[in-house]
Amino acid sequence: MITQTPEPPYYAVVFTSIRTDGDNGYTEMDEYLEELVQHIPGYIGIESARQDMGISVSYWSSLEAIKEWKEAMVHVAAQKYGKEKWYSTYKVRVCKVERDYGF
Repeated sequence: MITQTPEPPYYAVVFTSIRTDGDNGYTEMDEYLEELVQHIPGYIGIESARQDMGISVSYWSSLEAIKEWKEAMVHVAAQKYGKEKWYSTYKVRVCKVERDYGF
């Protein structure tokens, strides 16, 4: 599903990753985080796709909201597990969306 975003400006966090073999608790944590993030003020939505490489783009109303999510205790734990067992590599990019359009 394509996220319905507000009029710009808003922010996008692009998370690009390559997974390790096996689930290792990833799916359970991912579902839990998806539920929790919806309660962070300023969270707008997320779009994800995965084949060999995964790309998730989450949308936010402010840099402060992004920071609050980055520092949430369960998200900090997930980041630790990501480095230790879920990803062979990843990259995070924080972007300001100044224009969007579609049909």
